[in-house]
Amino acid sequence: MKPILEAARRRYSLAAAEVDHQDQWQRACLGMAAVASSPARVEEMLDKLERFVWSRPDVEVLSTERRWMEMES
Repeated sequence: MKPILEAARRRYSLAAAEVDHQDQWQRACLGMAAVASSPARVEEMLDKLERFVWSRPDVEVLSTERRWMEMES
């Protein structure tokens, strides 16, 4: 998981952490967070990261989920 987390931080400028299943072998739950000037930019960043993860032959993705938090002005 370390290469994926580091790529998320370095290549895609996302906050990234392993958030669940730390004690289980061959299983992980990763959390990513992004902040940008527009929702479209966040979508673009997350799409690129998803393509990167899905392209890795050593990883089987079971599910993905996106949640949005909107701030009131």
